[in-house]
Amino acid sequence: MLRRLKWWGRIVAWSGGGTLLTMFAFTGVDVHTPWRQIVRIAGQGFVFSTCCIALASIVLPRVVPLARRHFSAPVTWTIVGAALVGSAMAACAGAVLLLAAVRFIEPQRMWQLWLVSLRTATYFTLLFGIIASMMGDLRHRLNRTTEALRTKEREEEGARHAATEAQLASLEARVNPHFLFNTLNSIAALAHSDPSGAERMTTQLASLMRSSLDGGTTSQVTIDEELRLVGHYLEIERVRFGPRLRFSIEIDHEAGPIRLPRLSVQTLVENAVKYAVAPRREGGSVGVRATVSGSHAHIQVEDDGPGFDAAQMSEGYGLALLRSRLELTFGRRARLDIDSRPGRTCVRIEIPIVKC
Repeated sequence: MLRRLKWWGRIVAWSGGGTLLTMFAFTGVDVHTPWRQIVRIAGQGFVFSTCCIALASIVLPRVVPLARRHFSAPVTWTIVGAALVGSAMAACAGAVLLLAAVRFIEPQRMWQLWLVSLRTATYFTLLFGIIASMMGDLRHRLNRTTEALRTKEREEEGARHAATEAQLASLEARVNPHFLFNTLNSIAALAHSDPSGAERMTTQLASLMRSSLDGGTTSQVTIDEELRLVGHYLEIERVRFGPRLRFSIEIDHEAGPIRLPRLSVQTLVENAVKYAVAPRREGGSVGVRATVSGSHAHIQVEDDGPGFDAAQMSEGYGLALLRSRLELTFGRRARLDIDSRPGRTCVRIEIPIVKC
């Protein structure tokens, strides 16, 4: 109902403008014309304008798409022109019949009025009809181009997402075997001297491997799940490094159910162990903390290693890959900040709160 009222509102507005234009351009009305004559001419012109515009508004949306689908441009515009002339003739006939029905004109003047009004009606119907058709054609092309661009953007985003996940899988495939062999060697060494430690380490390794296998079905986990696996990883590495590896994990209760990309924190912790602990005789400390502030969760991984130049991060590895995954998952709502200098490196992840 509201849509129909808006449609008639536009018809009346266009009819009013067309009536004024026709009245001053073709009927010789000026400031000296008696107002009764002006009202009569305006009323008659308004009826003709309304009939012509309303009928053209009904015909054009049906004729133009049909002609565009089956014919080339010159033939299409010829068909549109013929349809507009036909609608003008029919609209003039309808206006004459309506004026005669309400006794605005005498019946014997119907034929003469139809002939007189046809020339003006055809002129304005063709003018405004062709302009409206061209605007509609341009709008159709714009909408089609916009939709094509959006489709291309979605396809490119999907391709970037697939490429990032493929890079992650490739990275895991390179890292996991090395870590697995070291862990198995540690378990073998503990089997005789510390059987309970070897059993505990086997359980922790199983949890890590299960998480790696589950990655094919889910790309996100809760912070609780992620940091539990990080704890298993650090416990396993402490067997290897002994007192050289010192670590702490702190998590606020509110941060636990918040979701983030799988292995996000694991990647940061592995980097810290690799560059801050493994190369140094005295080892190093790794601290992990998850907090909530406002509408975002903050995960921080800090170590006391030699630091690095964040500007030299290689695309497709480690931190650069993690930053890409965060952007694909959360857009601009997520951040990865790096503060690194000799003796202290702190990497912070900020993500919007998305709970289970």
